[in-house]
Amino acid sequence: MVHFEKTLSSENLFEGRIFRVIRSKVLLEDGKTSHREIVCHPGGAAILPMNDQGEVYLVRQFRYAFGRELLEIPAGKLEPGEDPEAAARRELWEECGFSADSVRNLMPVYPTVGYDTEVIHMYLAQGLRCGEAHPDPGEFVTVEKYPLKDAVDMVLCGEIRDGKTVAALMKVQVLLDRGELRLI
Repeated sequence: MVHFEKTLSSENLFEGRIFRVIRSKVLLEDGKTSHREIVCHPGGAAILPMNDQGEVYLVRQFRYAFGRELLEIPAGKLEPGEDPEAAARRELWEECGFSADSVRNLMPVYPTVGYDTEVIHMYLAQGLRCGEAHPDPGEFVTVEKYPLKDAVDMVLCGEIRDGKTVAALMKVQVLLDRGELRLI
């Protein structure tokens, strides 16, 4: 059986700088109706930089919504019409000051499927060339380097909680373990 919901009507509740919120009335597959509130987000791109020793670079930044610093892979919002890989490379340069000889598509992830349309396109950067970071105005990040195994251990003990970062670190570790990825 294919599950579905059909939109009967929608209204804008909020329009902000980054996203908008809509409320829709939907028809359920059992014939009843319900309401859905959805955050419409333009999507993002994220990139895990990894050097030829298998060390990864994460950024530490304060996240207001959680009232604390978090460790994350470099990431940012897609600009209208922007190619996700180009956006990931831009974020790598802005937040870490790196360019990469090789960028591999890891996967798109849907971080919050219950109420948000955001898709984060995730990449792995290898063949890193170091330069100077160029953070956006008002963006304050510290770049930290960890052996991949240590970063994965930080996921497993709950120290790294950001969803995109968890997904990227775990996928890269599994690819390495299976021999489907090599260090360059």
